[in-house]
This record gives sequence, structure tokens and C-alpha cells, in this order.
Amino acid sequence: MDKELNFRVARRLDEVAQLLSEQEANRFRVQAYRHAAETLRQLPKSVGDIVKEEGEQGLRKLPAIGETLARAIATIVTTGQLPMLHRLRGESDSELLLASVPGVGRVLAARLHHNLGIDTLEQLEAAAHDGRLKKVAGLGEKKVAGIIDSLASRLGRLSRPGNMMRSREPTVAELLDVDREYREKAAAGHLRTVAPRRFNPTREAWLPILHTERGSRHYTALFSNTALAHQLEKTSDWLVLYYDGEAGEGQCTVITSQRGPLAGKRVVRGRENECADYYRQTQNRAAATNSAATSKQTSDASPISAGQPL
Repeated sequence: MDKELNFRVARRLDEVAQLLSEQEANRFRVQAYRHAAETLRQLPKSVGDIVKEEGEQGLRKLPAIGETLARAIATIVTTGQLPMLHRLRGESDSELLLASVPGVGRVLAARLHHNLGIDTLEQLEAAAHDGRLKKVAGLGEKKVAGIIDSLASRLGRLSRPGNMMRSREPTVAELLDVDREYREKAAAGHLRTVAPRRFNPTREAWLPILHTERGSRHYTALFSNTALAHQLEKTSDWLVLYYDGEAGEGQCTVITSQRGPLAGKRVVRGRENECADYYRQTQNRAAATNSAATSKQTSDASPISAGQPL
């Protein structure tokens, strides 16, 4: 039994708990990571053996470990990395995230990011299902199938394409509401800041970070700190949202659209059509509300006719 692995994973969970506490995240979430770390330290069996024999289902049988923590622990065991830690440290990197998927690695992650424009695990999953990954040199059907299986477990869903996967994602209304909360609190100086290691030689703590919740879903939000964001001077515009909950985990980017009918509006990259529908519906509701208010004001202002009871 590799009991040392239990302690290594526990230390990662402890660090997550410490950073969440420092960044004023939900205290129950902080406690959950601490309790899970203690469970692993007391575990008589190697957590690596549990993952190998039973997968995440075996981890969920342990005290104080639910679906989200089981995914995190399995990710550490199988990849040696925990992308959530990089986010909390302000080290978020699309290539690092992609490389954390078994079968990808840093070299292939860089090619996927630059050649196919893939930034998130959801985009990688879509490319695996629609055939784009097979067009990348060196990726045969067996390797693509392995990546699909890894993502299915990582994202907490059965392997299935299209609308069925989209139904598990947050609505654009929810994502845009988190975007609004982040930008308002960041502008008011109400958020803790972290010092990202990338593109920050002076180690200045400039990057605001938000932890918030919508129902059972937890969000971590930060401005983009990628090379492209710096190059295009979008480090105070592009917002990266990470979320996890009962339906799995995911990531998206919210930007200010620069063209077309959505120009000037905040949109979720890759879900522009849904954003257009959202803004259209919002505008229609606002118009209906204004019309009703105008009608009421007109009615209230009408003179009382002769003989009309007061």
C-alpha cells in the first residue's frame, strides 16, 4: 500500500481549504476539503488502490467525500495535478488544464490550444466527439476514445454529445449573473486579490478572485491571465468562470462582444446564439413591463367623470 500517496493528496486538499479560507469562500466548502483531507490521512488503504479498483464510486463511499471531492481526488491520483489549485493560486493556464487529462500531456495540449483554439475541457470533449481530434497528427481512434472516457469521468457525466451534455451546463443567464457580480465587486474593491505567477514578475497581487454560489453550483471567477489576454489588453475584460456541482464541473469565458448585434454586450464565448436569445427575451420583458407601467400611469391620471363615485 502506498500510504504516502494518501498524505500527498491530503496535503493538496489542505492547501485548497487554506486558499479558499483566505479568499473568503463558503466556510462549509472550506470545512468539506479539510474533512476530506483528514479522512485520507486516517484511511487504512491506499487511495490509489481505491481509484484503480473502484474509481470515483469507491471514493464516494468514504466518509466526508461526495462527488466533487471524489473527482478532485481521482484527478490528483491519476494526473498528479489539481487544476483547481492552479486557479486558486492565480496560475490558471488553458494548456495546463488540457494537459491534466490523461492521454494529452503538455505538447499535445499546446497543439490543441493553438491549432484548434481549445481552451476548456468542454471544448476538448466536443472536439473529441465531432471528429476534430482525429485530424490532429498522432491521435488515432483508440487515443481519442481514451480521452473521451477520461473526460466523461472528469466532467461527471456519461459520454454523450450535443444537447444532452449542454443540458447539464449552467444557463447563460446564470453565467452572466456571476459575471455581473464579479465585475461589480471587483470595481468596488470588494474582492480579495491574488498574485499570479505568470506574466507578473513583481509578484503583485492584482488579480481579483470571486467565490460564489448559485444553487448547488460553486463558482470561482477570475480575469483571464493568458498570454493572448495580455497581448490584446483584455485582462480586465475577459472573465474565466469555473464551476462545479452535482452535475459535474466546467469552465467558460465571458467577454464583451466586439461585433454584430451583440456588440458591446457581455457574452459567453461559444454560446453566442443563446446569449442573443437571452438579451432578446430580457428586452421583451422590459418592454412589456414599461408598457404596463405606462398604461397604469395613464389610467391613474385620467380625470374623474361626473357622477363617478369617489
